[in-house]
Amino acid sequence: MMNIVRFTAGLALAIAVAGPSSAGSFQDKMGQCLTKHANARDPAMVTLECTAGGGKLTECKVVDNSATGKGFDKAALCVADAMPIGTKTGSVKVPMRFPGGG
Repeated sequence: MMNIVRFTAGLALAIAVAGPSSAGSFQDKMGQCLTKHANARDPAMVTLECTAGGGKLTECKVVDNSATGKGFDKAALCVADAMPIGTKTGSVKVPMRFPGGG
């Protein structure tokens, strides 16, 4: 069975998984990815399937995207490159919620 890692666009997961010291840099990267690839005013939900190991996510692919064609898939993949994953290993699904309105 796949591990499920819950993610909401914000600081909570970064603090819970990696601790407060790396939360700022993760939040900065998330903002950069969103600004580069999508419109932060639009809401979206993207689910990735990735391999977790060594504190990182690799081999991510988009398995669901509520805002197809708006760049949130690319933003989610960009965020996954910087997401601290802790000690999780194996195949994981990573739901990412971009709340919009920003």
